[in-house]
Amino acid sequence: MTTTDVKGAENAGDPAANEAVGHAAGAAPVVAQSALDDVETTAAPELEEENLTLPGQDVSAAHAASNRGARKRSFEVSDHEVPKSDIEEWRFTPLRRFAPLFQDVATDDREGDPAVDYQVTVPEGAPEISTLAPGEAPRGTVLVPEDLVSAVASARTEQALHLVAAKNATYDTPFRVDMTGRGAERRANAHIVLEAKESSSATFVLNHAGSAQYAQNVEMIVGDNAQMTVITLHDWDDDAVHIATHHARVGRDAKLKHVAVTLGGSAVRFNAIGEYAATGGEIEKLGLYFSDEGQFFENRLFIDHSAPRCTSNVAYKGALQGKNARSVWVGDVLIRKEAEGTNTYELNRNLLLTEGARADSVPNLEIETGEIEGAGHAAATGRFDDEQLFYLRSRGIDEIEARRLVVRGFFAEIIQQIDVPEIRERLSASIEGELARSMN
Repeated sequence: MTTTDVKGAENAGDPAANEAVGHAAGAAPVVAQSALDDVETTAAPELEEENLTLPGQDVSAAHAASNRGARKRSFEVSDHEVPKSDIEEWRFTPLRRFAPLFQDVATDDREGDPAVDYQVTVPEGAPEISTLAPGEAPRGTVLVPEDLVSAVASARTEQALHLVAAKNATYDTPFRVDMTGRGAERRANAHIVLEAKESSSATFVLNHAGSAQYAQNVEMIVGDNAQMTVITLHDWDDDAVHIATHHARVGRDAKLKHVAVTLGGSAVRFNAIGEYAATGGEIEKLGLYFSDEGQFFENRLFIDHSAPRCTSNVAYKGALQGKNARSVWVGDVLIRKEAEGTNTYELNRNLLLTEGARADSVPNLEIETGEIEGAGHAAATGRFDDEQLFYLRSRGIDEIEARRLVVRGFFAEIIQQIDVPEIRERLSASIEGELARSMN
């Protein structure tokens, strides 16, 4: 195993305005007291109200404008506007908190003191760590910025970190990139390219700690018949601000498992995009977040089914506790006309542990062909299940421990699907720490 060091408008928006726009658009949050009942939907004519495109239908101008797959992409910073609250993509986001990342500024590296310190570890026998300049393939072949922050991160990163799993190789230990921010007032930009060559199998772990104002791109290229697992951990200090875009392209009969965990930071916005290069691809996106008092965590997902006979599965779970703890989850799935035989499903569940917390959950399906295997989604937000608590307490378990057991069980489905034992143990310990703060 090899380890290497790699050095590498105040009035932009208003939270109140964001919420006002959200309510006006008919996307009010789920009432906190609502039960944890899933609302299942499948492709059917009655879903026209949810902005679906069905075969044979004329598409309105308004619908065409909101088409997730038609969003403008460009490497030019000048082609992207500063986000505003009346734009759909940003209407839930407290823009003031992210304002430093909307500025086109260089990384605040100093002599012997980088804004973010990188420790990179590759498995034994893996290709050496390398870098890619702008325009040097495969950098930029998958991820083309859709917003200002991503464009700035791309333009301001002179050398992108490039990690490669060799063709036909299988690695028993993961590639690791440990990033540590050196100060909440310091800006950092990054672009990382992860590549799994044909018929390879590898796990990549991206770990974020410390504090910074961090704009990040992660580009994932999964070759034909390859298997890639990416685990990104956001365990920042409480004053960090982070916006990340992860964009993956999956080859023929290849599989990507993408796991996103957000436990720390003042404000974290995560945008994960997945697309297919050929038939038989599979994308699985798992997520876990735990928002404390004053923290804002936003997860936006887009899966672009543009090839036949591909599958996708999304499952994100979050818990919130404390005044002004906030989460936003938006899941977009587009099934294009040529994507016959698609099978897709997305799930988001939120558990509100205390008064004053709020979760918004918006699943979206856009379907352009009727020749699919299945398409559906489910979303739920609520408090503890009284029946579960009653059952546990009737067997002699005190209320605090009963509540802890319910939360552990809530997250267990996600944690058990993480293939790295060290990370499973770490997440379990972190959740125990979060529960200790709210339930003792």
